[in-house]
Amino acid sequence: MIAFAFPFFGNAQQRPKVIAFYSAKNDLAHISFVHETLDWFENQAEEVGFEFYSTSDWNEMNEENLSKYKLVVFLDTRPEIADQREAFESYMKKGGAWMGFHFSAFALTPSDYPQDWDWYHEEFLGSGQYASNTWKPTSAILKVELPTHKIFNGISSTFKTAPNEWYRWEHDLRENPDLQILASIDPGSFPLGTGPKPNEIWHEGYYPVIWSNKNYRMIYFNMGHNDMDYDGGTNETLSSTFESPDQEWVFINSLKWLLEEKK
Repeated sequence: MIAFAFPFFGNAQQRPKVIAFYSAKNDLAHISFVHETLDWFENQAEEVGFEFYSTSDWNEMNEENLSKYKLVVFLDTRPEIADQREAFESYMKKGGAWMGFHFSAFALTPSDYPQDWDWYHEEFLGSGQYASNTWKPTSAILKVELPTHKIFNGISSTFKTAPNEWYRWEHDLRENPDLQILASIDPGSFPLGTGPKPNEIWHEGYYPVIWSNKNYRMIYFNMGHNDMDYDGGTNETLSSTFESPDQEWVFINSLKWLLEEKK
């Protein structure tokens, strides 16, 4: 575990602490994202001014440890053990903050990541199970659904993302009054994806990709899957989640919002 401490929020005693959990075991694209995002958080710790910790040891997710942190980040997966899940749920219900990316919301029964955590997938995220995705990873134009939200300071009504694999969900988030959809796929993005399977190309529909739950201090980003050279056989990373300046700025604004926001 590595810590970084910096002065934006004041002296060392005032700096909020952020912890990022990751597994980095499933899919080379997710692993690529995890590695570059750990570096990004380290840089943001210096710029924004917080202490940053990262760990792949999910045993660190316990009530005593989580109480030290202002913000918890899930980079690619979720806790699987009941005690860890209970500690995270308790942390959030007591006013903790959370930021999640891409695969952290994934659940599909049957799979290696089944939907076996109702509070997280049904109540907290509200998305239910994964339903489908676009392919290959490609940039999209996002429509800002709530322009007055702090995370969109300096962002226009639409902006272009970095390449990503986009998810569709079991539930229509618009029907859940507890959820606040912050950005969705703009129709100008269609057709989205290149296939080769026809169902991997979206031609129409409504797809939320950034949202929050009004009952918690949290935000979820569907971003977090880099383009990889699978077809060429090199497995090299072909894109960066942070190559879109607007998308990166939304991430930075979200960090500040979660670190400063109080219920």
